[in-house]
Amino acid sequence: MNPKDDKTSTPIKRHETIVQFSREHHYGLLLVWKIKQGIQKNIDPERISSYVLYFFENDLREHFRNEEDNLFSKLTDDNALKIQALQEHQQIYSLIETIRNEKNSYPLLVQFSALLEKHIRFEERILFSHIQEVVPENDLLNIPAHHHSNSNRVDDLWTDHFWEKDN
Repeated sequence: MNPKDDKTSTPIKRHETIVQFSREHHYGLLLVWKIKQGIQKNIDPERISSYVLYFFENDLREHFRNEEDNLFSKLTDDNALKIQALQEHQQIYSLIETIRNEKNSYPLLVQFSALLEKHIRFEERILFSHIQEVVPENDLLNIPAHHHSNSNRVDDLWTDHFWEKDN
């Protein structure tokens, strides 16, 4: 098969107002990778959980709020994809609270990383494309530019880089 025939290898063209949300997803997927690295290296799950909670409070919570306020709000309340995205956000919030109360659980970390990865893939492959298709151009252009993106700075203040080689 020719790689050009494989639609998964073709980057999805994002509307300019959605690009920042997609960029932030990169850091969410990096969080998933870090969790997996920590588990693979048998890092104490409390160390991993502490980082997950830190990242959630300093990045993901605001990212979710921006998505809900600025993107999902452009869809009707009965839109099945909007409903799914909001439900997944609630599942992630709930799982974060569980992790907050049970920091020594590899299974919770595995569950969280799987859910976050699945959710990001859903938004990137399905929801964002749907928003670009059904939301009028004027409405897309009226999405306020958000300057959240703490993602690339979150690790600057975190000293326990358990996912690195020599930890």
